[in-house]
Amino acid sequence: MQQHWKRLSDGVELAVTQTDKFKTGLLAATLTIPLSADTATAGALIPEVLYRGTSRHPDMEKLSAAADSLYGASLSVGVRQRGESQCVSVLCGFIDDRYALDGSAVLEPAAALMGEVLLDPVLENGRFRRDYVESEGTNLVDRIEARVNDKRSWAIFRLIQEMCAGEAYAVDKLGDVDQAKAMTAEQLWMAYQSLLTNAKVTFYYGGAAQPERVEDAVRGAFAPLLMGRTAPVHCQVEAEPKGAVRTVADSMDVTQGKLSMGFRTGGVTMGSDSYPALLVCNSLYGGSANSKLFLNVREKMSLCYYASSMIDKIKGLMVVSSGVEFAQFDRAREAILTQLDAVRKGDFTKDELNAAAHTVANSLRGRVDSQAQMEDDQLTRLLFHIDREGEDLIRAVEAVTADQVVEVAQKLKLDTVYRLAGKEG
Repeated sequence: MQQHWKRLSDGVELAVTQTDKFKTGLLAATLTIPLSADTATAGALIPEVLYRGTSRHPDMEKLSAAADSLYGASLSVGVRQRGESQCVSVLCGFIDDRYALDGSAVLEPAAALMGEVLLDPVLENGRFRRDYVESEGTNLVDRIEARVNDKRSWAIFRLIQEMCAGEAYAVDKLGDVDQAKAMTAEQLWMAYQSLLTNAKVTFYYGGAAQPERVEDAVRGAFAPLLMGRTAPVHCQVEAEPKGAVRTVADSMDVTQGKLSMGFRTGGVTMGSDSYPALLVCNSLYGGSANSKLFLNVREKMSLCYYASSMIDKIKGLMVVSSGVEFAQFDRAREAILTQLDAVRKGDFTKDELNAAAHTVANSLRGRVDSQAQMEDDQLTRLLFHIDREGEDLIRAVEAVTADQVVEVAQKLKLDTVYRLAGKEG
């Protein structure tokens, strides 16, 4: 497996993972803009409207047939959040040329179809079709409103809203319900033109093709995007909480309480020297089935239905997520913090440390078994200029010491606590 990178022009980059490990190739084109309450709704709507049809394939049935003709290629669109940026992507998975029955090339026509979707949408009076915008606006409203149905994810979402209020990170990548309802074809068309002009552009390919061939395919299919642009990607990282710990409470018609706790990592992110230690610390604390939160707070003390921790490696946050009985909120919070104090004091064995590092290393190794996960990792590295590749990170994780874990754990500071309880009466 070989990694190649090339800047095609200012603000436009191509990353190639050349490997014959898979029978398929994956090509992705991603346009990245700052996450903003003013533009997030349009950013979430644009890929869905683009996916409705192109000038040559003006509806989803014809577009699907075009993908099927490429040996059943899988065409998709989506919107992602990376730190304080919104990423609009078009992706296509397709068989490698080695497995085409007639030996024909699949990469180039797949890239051309992606270029159609992104750059040549079906139009009405010089802009997006009104019925497509209205129907996708309705679908987006449903997606935003459906967030609350998964109470575990909702509690984390609300924690982030409160913890990062005033920061772009708190903006919902899907945007706002009212804006989605009111979005017109004219407004969305203007937002689309701005996206094409201003976004940072990242192309990724994983598969057996030579990098030079991939570049030619990209240049042929996406030529209008290759003009230079100034599109810096930034993420505001608050090393410390801005004040005293805040507790926010909501009530809903639920039978199980949700307790989410947000910590600042002291400024440690994926670009920091201490990042491998943070990964191991998180695994030891709450990021695995052998963690202190799982074994002690959940299993031994039976205070939580579930308890785990996760890291946002770009924003520099750690979030603890747990499900509790309403009467156990205070005890659960105290127990969760007690386990963190144990890590800060080095109260863990060598076997526990090794198990935590082993879990992280295996998780990182497993990512190279998935085309989608490799694309996601490369996109993040390109956007935030991270040179450390997967193998380098794995070696660093395996070399983490107990002292390094203690040091990074001591940087973790509680910022905000969110409680979701049932309605009284």
